[in-house]
Amino acid sequence: MTYYTDQRFTRLDYCQFLLSSQINYSLTHLADHAKKWSHDTINSYLRGEKITPHLVWEKVEDQVIPSAGGYVVFDDTVADKNFSKKIETVRRQWSGNAGGIIRGIGIVTCVYVNPERGQFWIIDYRIFDPDADGKSKIDHLHDMLANVHYQKKLPFYAVLMDTWYAAQKVMKFIEELGKIYYCPIKKNRLVDQSDGSAPYKRVENLCWNASDLDHGKSVHLKKFPKGHRLKLFRLTVSTNRTDYVVTNDLTQDSTDASRKVCGVRWKIEQFHREAKQVTGIEQCQCRSGRIQRNHIGCAMLVWVRLKEVATKLGKTIYQAKFGQLSDYLVQQLKSPSIRFA
Repeated sequence: MTYYTDQRFTRLDYCQFLLSSQINYSLTHLADHAKKWSHDTINSYLRGEKITPHLVWEKVEDQVIPSAGGYVVFDDTVADKNFSKKIETVRRQWSGNAGGIIRGIGIVTCVYVNPERGQFWIIDYRIFDPDADGKSKIDHLHDMLANVHYQKKLPFYAVLMDTWYAAQKVMKFIEELGKIYYCPIKKNRLVDQSDGSAPYKRVENLCWNASDLDHGKSVHLKKFPKGHRLKLFRLTVSTNRTDYVVTNDLTQDSTDASRKVCGVRWKIEQFHREAKQVTGIEQCQCRSGRIQRNHIGCAMLVWVRLKEVATKLGKTIYQAKFGQLSDYLVQQLKSPSIRFA
């Protein structure tokens, strides 16, 4: 049984449940094991609470180790609700993890990476719910990036993002901040290698000589201002996949260096995978959109805490989470609650 010091149910209690529970993250499971609160009490609290992304920043701010060479990384993930028909904020959307369209809750995330230390932290997120706020994923990225630069005032060298965010609006804003970006573009994106006199070509149809492959090409993206040049690199990821990456760092002259920079972006994929496996971020089945938002916010807070503990202990976040089962086994071997006869 779990014991609590206060009869009133709080955010601390719910986060502790998400941190401690191993496979079942339902309110019923919590109520069954915390006898002081009924399912209705917990449900009522989550309906009335408002957990915001700012709370995540308050929790993680003292943990972040800033770096002038840091990276701000953006991507989105989908909390899978494919078998739920009546949950608010759920919509049909593309899931890279599922490899297709599913029903789920979209979450746009922002991770800060310190490359010198090899560490990263979730510093912001937004729920993708255009029916409620009218904002696109690009709007959310814009808001979070402005917040990183103007409010959080974190130093960083470059912004990394997925193909979905390689829009002129985003690139222009990053350039206005005086920052660098690296982002993959779709293979059908139209580019021009000349001064604008040649016809545009799909990026996949460009010819690449040995020098281009090693040092990249100078190109102009269609619909960008005249004379606006970018460096384009062709990165072979596997035998079946080639990425085309653009950057506004015109001094970048190495495909290998560009590949290394783009590799930093996978830190956010690591965060998405860990959050889904250790916090139960996808597992809430309550119909209320407010409860879903609060559950996601608490799951983010739990990841931050597990990351902090794992870093201090020199362990992985999985060892920090599932090590609780090891502690339980040690206790049961010493004093079994059910003895073998």
